[in-house]
Amino acid sequence: MPLTRDFKETICARVQRDPKFRKELLREGVEAMLAGDVTTAKTILRDYINATMGFTDLAEAARIPSKSLMRMLGPAGNPRADNLFEIVSFLQRREGVRFEIKAARAASRRAGETGAKKRSPESGVRLKRPPATPSA
Repeated sequence: MPLTRDFKETICARVQRDPKFRKELLREGVEAMLAGDVTTAKTILRDYINATMGFTDLAEAARIPSKSLMRMLGPAGNPRADNLFEIVSFLQRREGVRFEIKAARAASRRAGETGAKKRSPESGVRLKRPPATPSA
């Protein structure tokens, strides 16, 4: 089901006023990608880009035509890994964060457990501030 315009406007407004929400939205997109949920990852990244810099500015920075970027991150898009990681790398630099991945054992299912997977608080993608660069 397509999102309503009001929802997208709400997300955009929150991204503009709340830096923590903006960083978490980017983190959620990266985490979805790493979990293999490419459809959700593309949707989140597309919303993040639209709410922050827009596809025109990203196209200039990534040296990928804006229409190609929009297609890549669209519902039927199939971005190449190098393009996808270039986009994520640029967005991290722009946001001033670097994500780290911490490995954790996959949740195992035991007899009697529900189908819900338990997620370890130690697993997933974490924000890490990049090292400060000395000013000249």
